Amino acid sequence: MTTSLVLLSDTHLPKRAKDLPPELWADIDAADLVVHAGDWVDLATVDLLAARSRDLLAVRGNNDVGFEDRLPLVASRRVEGLRFAVVHETGAATGRERRAVVDHPDVDVLVFGHSHIPWDSTAANGMRLLNPGSPTDRRRQPDHTWMRCSVDGTDVQVTLVRRGPGADGVRTARSHPA
Repeated sequence: MTTSLVLLSDTHLPKRAKDLPPELWADIDAADLVVHAGDWVDLATVDLLAARSRDLLAVRGNNDVGFEDRLPLVASRRVEGLRFAVVHETGAATGRERRAVVDHPDVDVLVFGHSHIPWDSTAANGMRLLNPGSPTDRRRQPDHTWMRCSVDGTDVQVTLVRRGPGADGVRTARSHPA
């Protein structure tokens, strides 16, 4: 059985946009699990995404003041044969994989946000690190982004979805086992 996920972060609603892109809502409606890596800014967005998602795994970010009673700093879940964790911040890009392995030793896939910059790498121990970017605030990036992810046993396939100037919904894929 394959489990479909949508990975997103740094939505910053309603400060950066009034709503999520319609293509992202369609992906959310189709996903088995939605993973949000924080910086919601508005609790109404948490409620809306929770109501619209089949299942939601989420954390709060540094801009989520007052969310302490609703969302943790770290959340984890087993998806098929893999251990997923989600956090908002992982620190600077330099040394990120090494720090992630130390900070999250029992994790196969770590989803994070904060930078608004898409990231897909694999640490020396095989941990996959994924940052979906931001669907609403492209911060020095050419496009708004999020990720589609499918898990089949221990195989993870990830597609970075790009929306914005010059992208026109073009999707680029990268996949390998976690």
